[in-house]
Amino acid sequence: MNFTNSQIYSDTLPSIEDVVLKPISKQYIKIILIHKFLMYAMFFAMLIFGKFFAQNQVFQDYFWVLLLIICLFCAANLTVALLAFRTYKYAIREHDIIYAQGLIFRSITTVPIVRIQHIEESRSWLSRQFDLATLNIYTAGASGSDLIIKGLEHQEARRINDFISGRINGDKSIF
Repeated sequence: MNFTNSQIYSDTLPSIEDVVLKPISKQYIKIILIHKFLMYAMFFAMLIFGKFFAQNQVFQDYFWVLLLIICLFCAANLTVALLAFRTYKYAIREHDIIYAQGLIFRSITTVPIVRIQHIEESRSWLSRQFDLATLNIYTAGASGSDLIIKGLEHQEARRINDFISGRINGDKSIF
């Protein structure tokens, strides 16, 4: 057997841009909005609490400025969250899983199926209300999950879980 180590030119490699990524469920935006509005409610509750119970005159003097700053922060945060939602996409290929996200900083994560140790499907109470699930994908050597895909429709998450589990266990007929 002869050892070869031929050079591979980068222009001959397949491009990840050619992969058609599937967006996560539109129902997930409702969960994002609920989380955001709960966070905003806490900010406003603390501010209102401070307005009525704080004895600090500086706080009282700058209450409206703080309120304006918090309103601007919440509006910007909500806008970024809504725009970023459109970037959450994934693809399942024969040998790997691709997950893309990010509005300002674009991130594309690719996990080879042969490196996956196990996969978990989780559903919070809120996710169950919208029939959604999260897939946590673990590879060897990592202390936590290497890839988390949130906002999948439950049946889609189940199919992906079954496909990956089958591939991990050597069942090639699933594909």
